[in-house]
Amino acid sequence: MMNVNIIAIGKLKESYLRDASKEYAKRLSGFCRLNIIELPESRLSDNPSEKEIQNALSNEAKLIEEQINKKSSLNIALCIEGKLLSSGELSAMISDAVVSGNSTINFIIGSSFGLSEKIKSKSHLKLSMSRMTFPHQLARVLLLEQIYRTFQISSGGKYHK
Repeated sequence: MMNVNIIAIGKLKESYLRDASKEYAKRLSGFCRLNIIELPESRLSDNPSEKEIQNALSNEAKLIEEQINKKSSLNIALCIEGKLLSSGELSAMISDAVVSGNSTINFIIGSSFGLSEKIKSKSHLKLSMSRMTFPHQLARVLLLEQIYRTFQISSGGKYHK
């Protein structure tokens, strides 16, 4: 069974987002081993300088690197400048990853300031959820829904229709 890791900077603060996340985790249990890895968000001042932001992203990158440096994993960074895929295209990509010998897919969600360039460059794909901007906590729930949808598509389930 495939491992799917959601590597996220920060915790889900709202109970309704945690509930939605738990629901999709339960649904995904029949398709994959889902791990949600929450890493601490760097603390910044109310009006951080660019240097403070870059230092925070660098510190967060070190924590992320500890999670993604495995040979048989496919790393997907969620970022606004990433590629837009349909649900069907994402499903095909995940299916291809399995056939190619990837036992783990890591989806990486940064903090409100995004991800460091170092993490983006180590990723096999930069993925955008939309041209619109979403809070990174909501992006996690949207991502879980899309992962569930991709497994439903590949298994011929009715959910996608």
